[in-house]
Amino acid sequence: MNDSEKYEANILRSLRRITRAVDIYSRKLNERYGLTTPQYLCLDILANSGTIILKDLAKAASLSESTVNGIADRLENKGFVERKRSGDDRRKVFLDLTASGRDMIRKTPPLLQNKLSVFISTMSKEEQQCMTEALKQVANLLELEQWMQ
Repeated sequence: MNDSEKYEANILRSLRRITRAVDIYSRKLNERYGLTTPQYLCLDILANSGTIILKDLAKAASLSESTVNGIADRLENKGFVERKRSGDDRRKVFLDLTASGRDMIRKTPPLLQNKLSVFISTMSKEEQQCMTEALKQVANLLELEQWMQ
C-alpha cells in the first residue's frame, strides 16, 4: 500500500468514526430525552438567542425553513416551544422556549458541537486553520446536491 492509499484509508476510517459517533449520540439523545439532534439543536439555539423568527432559526441551525418548521411543530406538540405572531406583521411568527423547553435544555447533555468547540479552542491557530481548510474540502465533496444530479 503506497502513501496515498494509506492516507485515503485513514481519512475514510476517520469519517466513518465521526459518522458513528454522531449516530450513537443521536440515538442516545432520542432514547433518553425523546429528541432528535436537529430538535435539540433548535432548542439550544432558542435557549441562547431568545425569541427568534423561523427564518433566523433555520439559518442559525443550517437547515431549511421547511425542515425547521416541521421541527417547530414537533417541539410545540411536546410543549417545549410556543409560536407567537407579530403584532406588526402577522406573517412573522416568533418562536420562544417554554418553561418545559428550558427545563429540557438544563437536563440534556451538551451538543456534540459544543464539546468540539471546547476542544478546538485549545488548538493552535495553525491547527485550527489546517482543520478548517481540510473539513471545508470534505464538506464541499460531500454536498448532496452534487450527488443527486
